[in-house]
Formats: sequence, structure tokens, C-alpha cells
Amino acid sequence: MNTQRRNDPDSVDQADLAEYHGLARLIERMHRRFLDVVRAGLLKQGIDDIGPVQALMVMLIGDDEPSVRDLMERGYYLGSNASYSLKILVEAGYIDRGASQRDRRTARLRLTEKGRALRDELTSFEQIQASALVRNDAEAMELKAAYRTLRRLDRIWGDMVRYAGQGLD
Repeated sequence: MNTQRRNDPDSVDQADLAEYHGLARLIERMHRRFLDVVRAGLLKQGIDDIGPVQALMVMLIGDDEPSVRDLMERGYYLGSNASYSLKILVEAGYIDRGASQRDRRTARLRLTEKGRALRDELTSFEQIQASALVRNDAEAMELKAAYRTLRRLDRIWGDMVRYAGQGLD
């Protein structure tokens, strides 16, 4: 691709535009499918007290002790949904929610023994999925390229939201 095409929004042809639209729809569909895969993994383990979104929160907490705000920023959760999910996780015994040592107003989250066991099972499940996706060096390179593209798209969309379209015309 030449420099002029990169800097000229009018140079995007219909095929590129169709692929962009397709990519946006594919991301949304893949997110739903990924949640279905996590749900299936939970059911396989006999876990029915939490859903896939809560399981992903367990993965995001990991060995850290993030604040609720940190967790929401890492996972891009919406406020009331995150609060509800955290309540479910606390009630089910996967996480402890306690006051920060430095600032008593800030709640810190940490996995319980039950939460760490779930995280370990989910990590093993992810390793199985990754090995099915990446079977050779060429597929590893394709995965890295796809990741770079999606990260770039995430930055572009983030900038569009943050700067409300400045410089996009």
C-alpha cells in the first residue's frame, strides 16, 4: 500500500470498506462465540454458579489485587454489569472484596482458593484452545499479525471515541 492511499480516506475502495464492515461484525460475533466457549468450559467443569463474563473477570484479576475501577478499565465492563458480576463472584466464593490498605474507600479484589482453582482450570482450557489454533510457525505468525491488526483497530476506535472524530474529516 502506498503512502497516498494511507493518508487519503477517499482511496478506500468498496472491497476494503466491505472487509472493514465484515471485520466489525466478525469481532462482535466472535465475542459472543467466545463467551459460548467459556460457558461450555464452565459446564464441563460442573460450574453453574457463575457465567462466562464472571469467569473472564476471574481471569483478569489473576494474581493481582486490582481495585474495582482497575478491573472495569481492564475488561471494559459497564458499571452496573460489573457491580452485579462482582456481587455474584463474591457470593459464590470466587473473590474477596476488601478495603485497600492505603485507601479504605477503595475496594480491592483478590481471588479466593476457589477462584484460583477456577483460574487454573480456565488457563488449561485456554492452552488447549491455543494449541488447536496454532499448530505450526506459519499459524503462529498469522496469529501475531491478527493480534497486531486488532490492537491497531482498538487504538483507532479508542481515539475516535476519545477525540470525538477530531481529525477524521
